[in-house]
Amino acid sequence: MKKVTALCLVTGLAIGLTGCTDSDAPTPSGQASGELRQVRVAALPITETAALWGGIKAGIFSKHGLQVQVLPAQGGAQAIPALINGDIDFAVGQPFGPFRADLQNLGVVIVGNYASSYADGDDINAVVASKASGITRPAQLAGRKVAVNSLGAAGDVTIMAAVEKDGGDPSKIKFVEVAFPDAPAQLEAGNIDAAWVPEPFVSQLRGRGDKVVLEPYQATIPGLATLTTITSAKLRESGSAVVADFSAAMKETLQWAQDPANEKAVRQAIKDNLKLPEAVADSVRLPRFGWEVDRASLTSLAELAQKYGVLDKQPDFNRLIQQQ
Repeated sequence: MKKVTALCLVTGLAIGLTGCTDSDAPTPSGQASGELRQVRVAALPITETAALWGGIKAGIFSKHGLQVQVLPAQGGAQAIPALINGDIDFAVGQPFGPFRADLQNLGVVIVGNYASSYADGDDINAVVASKASGITRPAQLAGRKVAVNSLGAAGDVTIMAAVEKDGGDPSKIKFVEVAFPDAPAQLEAGNIDAAWVPEPFVSQLRGRGDKVVLEPYQATIPGLATLTTITSAKLRESGSAVVADFSAAMKETLQWAQDPANEKAVRQAIKDNLKLPEAVADSVRLPRFGWEVDRASLTSLAELAQKYGVLDKQPDFNRLIQQQ
């Protein structure tokens, strides 16, 4: 109960912030801006969210009759209480929030994918060790402090699997929860030995001399679905068209973001919303954007989570995944 209360408080703080809306986007023909339905979406303040920000600015959501406000969240699980309470309508985050919500039968469903990792080449996140730690391979993470943005999620589960694969003892990793933006300072201060981070932090840490030790998704589940789009079963079953319209807009947005012709606009969204230096925003690795849910990779992730005691059992994927 204490954890749920804390999540509600964090989400409440996030909802009080001013988000990004599509108020500057073009209005659909024959539809007054006042007729746009207001939709609140919780999302991580990371480069992957550029697809959503960019789609809003491009007018894709307003074309579907929606005015979207994006609210910051540290992890997908933090949005669950607000989603259940109806304070937000949708959330984009790691799959473990909906996994746990389903195990508790809280009425949360995955309506679409959002982003996925790469099966080969440079991936979209990595475990980076401080140059002072001496860590050069996954097995050496055992017995060291490793930061993840949310405990008991895709980061620590795939890191444990990769460490075991490299001959280390995953039970000896000392995971600590650190928000992505705080990880570079914590590494530099020596409070942690390594951190699991997405872009732009991978490039930032590599640039200052820290060591990329591991790309945990590629080491365990290549091409893993990393971010999914969720809503409440109540909203989906309410008979309202908002879920179908939002799903159509998200599918179009992710197709738009994946198109190389729109890469410049996606990267501009990173600059506008994360205030990154141009050189960083222009070079960070973007994920594979796509709406179709990869059930196989989510199932593999849940199986790993059960193996390492992060989940007690498997979610009911027939109930959880409700692809529009």
